[in-house]
Amino acid sequence: MLLKLTELETRMLQVERVLENQGLVSLLTELQQVRGELGELRNQVETLTFEAEGAGNRQRDLYVDIDSRLNALERGGVAPLAASVESAAGSPGVNDRDDYKAAFGLLEEGRYAEAGAAFSRFVEMYPQSSLVDNAQYWFAEALYVEREFTKALTEFKSVVDNYPESRKIPDALLKIGYSHFELKQYDQARAALQNVIAEHPDSTAARLAGQRLERMSGEGR
Repeated sequence: MLLKLTELETRMLQVERVLENQGLVSLLTELQQVRGELGELRNQVETLTFEAEGAGNRQRDLYVDIDSRLNALERGGVAPLAASVESAAGSPGVNDRDDYKAAFGLLEEGRYAEAGAAFSRFVEMYPQSSLVDNAQYWFAEALYVEREFTKALTEFKSVVDNYPESRKIPDALLKIGYSHFELKQYDQARAALQNVIAEHPDSTAARLAGQRLERMSGEGR
């Protein structure tokens, strides 16, 4: 995993150089390819960060770096290679990006209750932001990590209902299934996980949904 992340960081550096040396058509082609690989890798790192036991600081740091730089690329800019993350979000920042980074910093530090509150505030303050769907997802994720499964379920559903074009849809659908599972609502969990596979068959979320379905089957649930 770390080797793959390192290789991807190298490719990101190459893309950033392209911004200075190549034309728009070539740039867009390269960005599309890197964006697809980054989206897949971000899902894998997210799973390590919030669910796998013993996920280390290196994976979390790389996730924050990739998330920040990818958002910058999608917005038409370039984030620095070593993206800094604000660790204090007690008061609103200068703009939506500052507040998002501050909230994500809390999440990365494991201050989930504070991060959830910061992301919830972000959704209310910046409903038109290009980052609002991500903020809504991370709000739900913070609740999930805090084992507030009923509330998390509601907020993951909000991602699906309010941001149907978001790249976080497969992950939100997966976590809807996980939340039902944690609430011992096994029929609903199974239906939600099967829905992930049906609607996003080539995603990491679909693979994880299949693994959870296998586990449920083995446990007789």
